[in-house]
Amino acid sequence: MFDWMAWTLPVAVFFIAIVLLLVGMTVWEIRSPTTRRRGFLPLATTRGDRLFIGLLLAAYVNLAFVGLSGKLAAWLDLPSEPSVWISFVLSMLLLLLVMRKG
Repeated sequence: MFDWMAWTLPVAVFFIAIVLLLVGMTVWEIRSPTTRRRGFLPLATTRGDRLFIGLLLAAYVNLAFVGLSGKLAAWLDLPSEPSVWISFVLSMLLLLLVMRKG
C-alpha cells in the first residue's frame, strides 16, 4: 500500500510529526477557540492559519534541502550528502517560529 514512496525513518518521523500537530491543534481548538491576531506575517491569522503556513514552509525547506544536498556536499567538500535530519530540525524550528510569532 505504501510502496510508492521511499519510507525512511526521517520521512516517517516528519509525517508522524505532522499528524501529531494536526491532532494536537484540533484538541486545542476544541478546548480553546482561537482569535485572529497579527504577528510578523502580513495578515491577521488564527492558529490554524499559522499551522498551515508553517507546514508549507516546512515542506519547502525539506524539499529544498533534498534538492540541494548533493550540491552542498560538493560546495563544502563533504564526504557524503548532509543528513536529512538537519532539514527536519530546521523546518520544525521554522514552524515553531511561525506558530509563536507569526
